[in-house]
Order: sequence, then C-alpha cells, then structure tokens
Amino acid sequence: MSNDLKASVLAAELDERPRIGILTSGGDCPGLNAVIRGVTKSAYWLGYQVVGFRNGFEGLIDPIQCQHLTPEVTSGILVQGGTILGSTNKGRFGARVGKDGRAELADGILDQVRETFEAFRLEGLIVVGGDGSLSTALQFHEAGLPVVGVPKTIDNDLSCTAYTFGFNSAVLCCADALDRLHTTAASHGRVMVLEVMGRHTGWIALHGGIAGGGDVILIPEVAWTYENIVAKIDERTRMGKNFTLVVVAEGAALPSGTVVGQDSENMQTKLGGIGQVVTEELENRIDQDVRCVVLGHLQRGGGPTTFDRVLSSQYGAHAVRLIVEKKFGQMVCYDPPDVLDASIEAAVGDLRTVDPLGSAVKTARAMGICFGDTPGYVNPFN
Repeated sequence: MSNDLKASVLAAELDERPRIGILTSGGDCPGLNAVIRGVTKSAYWLGYQVVGFRNGFEGLIDPIQCQHLTPEVTSGILVQGGTILGSTNKGRFGARVGKDGRAELADGILDQVRETFEAFRLEGLIVVGGDGSLSTALQFHEAGLPVVGVPKTIDNDLSCTAYTFGFNSAVLCCADALDRLHTTAASHGRVMVLEVMGRHTGWIALHGGIAGGGDVILIPEVAWTYENIVAKIDERTRMGKNFTLVVVAEGAALPSGTVVGQDSENMQTKLGGIGQVVTEELENRIDQDVRCVVLGHLQRGGGPTTFDRVLSSQYGAHAVRLIVEKKFGQMVCYDPPDVLDASIEAAVGDLRTVDPLGSAVKTARAMGICFGDTPGYVNPFN
C-alpha cells in the first residue's frame, strides 16, 4: 500500500490535530509498552494525535505498517512486556554496517522516509531503541527529519543517561536466577556458572551479581584468569562454603583475549557461549561439579519492574515535550533525580562501560566478590 493511500485510509480515524509518530526498534525489552502509553497519553492531553509505526523502521516505508494510537488502545499495556508495535533488528535499515560502526542506509531509503513524514504530516517521530536504532535516528536528523530518541536497552550501555529502561528488569531476572541457583548449588555442593547478556559491557552481570549474591563476577571491563577463579573457589571451601556462584557477562573476553560468539559479515557479532567455555575449563581444574545456565532471552521477556514502569512513563512524556518544543535530534536521558535530554550524537558516540574503579565495583570487592583479576581479597578503599 502506498504512502498516500495508507495515509488516506488512516485519515478516517485522524483529524486536523498535529501528529506525532512513534516506533520501537531493535531488541525487545520490558518497558516498551509503558513508553508507548506514556507518549500516547501525554500527546492526547496536549492536543496531539499519535501514529504508531509497526516493526521498527520497516513500518515507515513500502509497505507502510501503522496504526492510530489512542488512550483507549494503550489502556492496560503499562504492565505488559514486549511491544504492541512489534520490533525488528533486521531488514532494510540494519543490513549493513559502515566503517564508523553504524548502519548504512541503502540508497533512496531516506527519500522514502521523507515521503512518509509528508504524507502523514508528522510534526516529529519518536524512535525508541538502543545504540543501533538511535544511530539510524541520527541519520534521519542529519537529513533534516524531525526525530527525537528514547534510550532502550537492557545492556545500559548508552552514554548521557544513568539508566536505560529495561535494564532494571533484566537485573531482576538475573538476581532471581541466582536466588534459585543458590539453593540447588548449596544442596549439591556445585559451582554454578550463570551467563547473562550485556554485549560489550558488564552492567547486568555487575548489578545482578551483587543483587543475587554472586561470588565471582566476570565482566568485559576487567581482565581475569582461571587461576584467580579457582583461588576464590578454594577460599570458599576453606570457609566451609561448598558451592560457588559465578556470573559471567556474554561479552567478557577469555584470558586469551578471545570473545566467544559468532561473526557475521557486515553485522554485529552474535555473542554467547562463554558460560559453557568457563564451565568446561573449571571442570578440568577443580574436583567439584560445575554446571552452566544461560539466561538468554529470559532477560528480555516479561513485564517491567515498577522502576522501569516509572522511568518509561517519564521518558515517553518527555519525548513528547521535545517534539512540542521542536528540540529535534535530542535523546531523553535520566540524570537522577531528573529526566532531561542530550544530543543523540553524544549518546551513541561511545559505549557507557562499567568503571572498574567505580562505586559499584568497589562495593562488590568490599564484600569479597571476586572479579577474577586477583587471587584473593584486596581492600578496594586503599
């Protein structure tokens, strides 16, 4: 269906009030629906209509996929996981990666998107996504299209914001898994290795490991060795602890420097598998059963925590405000206790990684948690 025809069909539901578009792109996570609801309700009270484009950026071009979002349509979705608009991290907007690391848009794509903006008379488009999706949004902005961003990723790796929504929910999933692994590990005297997501940052492993009582946390930001992990396990044995919980981020490099995953030409490396590698190596080094659990997409599923519900709602409302004030090219961000905004360009320029000397790591070390870089306890406050 052409842009003009799709716009005319939707016009039966829309009136002459100004219009805002919204799409959710990239991997799903808890809180997406809460953002959609926050945008829709805020826009309604400000006299705006909302057009939701389905399946990420793909919904913007032929065949156009969209729907009219109203307070009635979004009623009850605050607590639901996933996204009623659908999402994708594949297709015509993310197929190629350029030398600068961001997706290259095929020739003519931006012209098609511009036609959609004009056909729907959009005052602005809200792009809800992570670094890849916001890099595409930045290209829209550079082409003169009115866009604003909302930071979405369980990895919590976007610059300019203290938290991305979805992260808190993923940490809860990790902590809950460790709670469950604690009892079975203690019952059988085992070492349990839990692999969590996070790509090239260790935020989920760090916060989830602290919240779930992990004994060893392996993250990309801290180099580690098997000898130091074994030393920690031996230390716990001497203390009368017959089990150990090891949390490993999927992007943590092995002692050899290798990152476990599957390479894909012109695409991001698909990380995963380090948990099993660590498990097999530890089995060869200790006289104890070792088991591996991979959380995988469980971290993306389910409803958002109350923290993520509030944060997502704030993000949605502030994104509408940015469009009303015509502050395009900006991304909503959380600078506790306030929700502010920063340029999308600054947000996607560098990954926000864990500071090995930061307070969270120091807290973990103070409680005796091992990061695999030392054989024993080191006072982090010296």
